[in-house]
Amino acid sequence: MIQDEGSGQEIMLTQYNVKQGLKIFGKAGALAVSTELEQVHSRKVIKLKHPHELSSKQSADALWYLMFLKEKHAGQTKGIGSADGCKERLYTQREETSSPTVAVESLLISATMDAYERRDTATVDIPGAFMQADMVGYLHVKLEGRLAELSTMLNPKSYDEYLYINNGKPTMYVKLKKVLYGTLQAAMLFWKDLTKTLTDCGFILNPYDRCVANKMIDGKQCTDLWHVDDIKYPM
Repeated sequence: MIQDEGSGQEIMLTQYNVKQGLKIFGKAGALAVSTELEQVHSRKVIKLKHPHELSSKQSADALWYLMFLKEKHAGQTKGIGSADGCKERLYTQREETSSPTVAVESLLISATMDAYERRDTATVDIPGAFMQADMVGYLHVKLEGRLAELSTMLNPKSYDEYLYINNGKPTMYVKLKKVLYGTLQAAMLFWKDLTKTLTDCGFILNPYDRCVANKMIDGKQCTDLWHVDDIKYPM
């Protein structure tokens, strides 16, 4: 939501599926979709697969790749790619997907200490966060229609041979090498990746909150806290 400066009322920014979005936003929508797909391509999130390389079960279990478009308050059109993880719920245990998040108490205590010690603090949102974590296990995703066609435009020489027509629609299968937003393991695998990165840098996890890590730097305690991919830290 955003707040209208004149009335002070909150306004809901509508989100559209790719078919609606391309119709509404035209070239700007197509560019937003291509930008999101380019991120998947450049970060080497997927491995292209021929349909015959998948078993009938793998084809049936493949998650749909979804794309949504919205206009941000500054006027830009943004594409949001996501896997539809609903099928995963049939064979994935809750404990395999539940990811810790920072406790409200930890955040309030940290903010109080920052204020008392007059610390400079900063927050950061990691771009394409989930795509930086390695996927665990085998998970396939299916792109269909305009999404499959736009994907081939990123690298026609590499993608064209994997595009085929299924029930009259362009279709493409991929295997996930990196984590994709929408998969049930996404938050947990990213948490593990971020935790390892911090501990490798000398941070020690707080025994009472697994989203708080501390390190002594130049005689002062540096405390990092995070909620999924949003991090707060002292400067």
